[in-house]
Amino acid sequence: MIFSSITFLFFFLPIVLAIYYIVPKKIKNFILLVASLFFYFYSEPVYVLLMIFSIISTYIFGLLIDKYKKYSKVFLIISICISVGILVYFKYTNFIIQNINLWLKNKIDFINVILPIGISFYTFQMISYNIDVYRGQAKVQKNILKLAMYISLFPQLIAGPIVRYTTIEGQLENRTHTLEKFSNGVKRFVIGLGKKVLIANVLGELASKFLSSNDVSVLFFWLYGISIMLQIYFDFSGYSDMAIGLGKMFGFEFLENFNYPYIATTITDFWRRWHISLSSWFRDYIYIPLGGNRVSKLKWIRNILLVWMLTGLWHGASWNFVIWGLYFGIILLFEKIFLNKFLEKVPNILKRVYVLVIVMLSFIIFNGEGIEQIMRNNEGLICIGEIPLISTESLYYLKSYCIALLIGIIGSTPLSKNIANSRKFNRIANFLEPVFLIIILVVSTSYIIDGSFNPFLYFRF
Repeated sequence: MIFSSITFLFFFLPIVLAIYYIVPKKIKNFILLVASLFFYFYSEPVYVLLMIFSIISTYIFGLLIDKYKKYSKVFLIISICISVGILVYFKYTNFIIQNINLWLKNKIDFINVILPIGISFYTFQMISYNIDVYRGQAKVQKNILKLAMYISLFPQLIAGPIVRYTTIEGQLENRTHTLEKFSNGVKRFVIGLGKKVLIANVLGELASKFLSSNDVSVLFFWLYGISIMLQIYFDFSGYSDMAIGLGKMFGFEFLENFNYPYIATTITDFWRRWHISLSSWFRDYIYIPLGGNRVSKLKWIRNILLVWMLTGLWHGASWNFVIWGLYFGIILLFEKIFLNKFLEKVPNILKRVYVLVIVMLSFIIFNGEGIEQIMRNNEGLICIGEIPLISTESLYYLKSYCIALLIGIIGSTPLSKNIANSRKFNRIANFLEPVFLIIILVVSTSYIIDGSFNPFLYFRF
């Protein structure tokens, strides 16, 4: 079950909300737990047992870490090994076998395993919980049902953000439910749904048409690069908006996961704005424990490259993700060592162009299938080889998708938000907002019912 589905929008969510607000406060958490496990069971009937096992394991080791201080590090290492071991088995075993076969000329058969949806997200949440208990930054949760609800909470289960236990620790015990918070949650959810269905899915269609076309032109390569960059942003940020909105509906406050990354002026700035929960997780649980930048220069370079290789690998079991991660690691190193002093003197508009080009090239790597395709798509942007600048097909698709591209470009900046919040337009915006949200919901629903392009990008995560 995904958020942008009729089953979720008009059956699951209304029923869960109705029951949640009818029952007494003392069993609201239990209702959310049951709803979350059913939500996962609906998509992954077998793997809900894996999740329950992981929850029990995390709970037991949390208690052991807290009670037996002398052996707490041992228990922490065992708990991390179990969580990472499960993730590696389901997500990376066939990738490992593939590379063993390639390099050692073996013929080991692949295992028949399906990647459980959202396993990368909830695994990181379990690891961070036990680490925070070990560090004394979080109080151990002795109620297994509350810990289970935190780990399995359906709003952020399959596509993040990665919600840390310390963020909602107090909210598990006591959270407020107000009409204002609920209405803000509905608004945020509808906007996220529109970003996913009306922008990301439409631009995803354009990217798919490029990949299935034999027509090549520089214009078509650029249309692909821009469309895939906007698709990934609106898909991912749209899901984060929906998760944050759903959290508000149930009284939770999740941290923001995106902050207009496409207006960043450096790649360092970009990663402070993009998938904030993931980049901060790697910073706090991998980079800093390795020594961060408080080590020798050689070790610092190692730390950055290792963290970004793991960041890439987290996104999927394929070499293009590893290359994508290392690509960012190398550029970040280059910025910190050489480029930042130069960039300080460059106008912001040029810095933003620099970031957008770097990011677009990265997502061509991210979305590539094989080195040959990645090289072809990047070379096409700069007219390497006998490639026409414009073709009839590329002009046709530019005309067909120009409105979606324009909306995507404007929507990826704070321009519309700033206009709506300005004094001049504030009253008009407040009046038109309900109408605007209803239109988004109706049109998005129409697209979903029509069976339009609606990929689930987070399956690989």
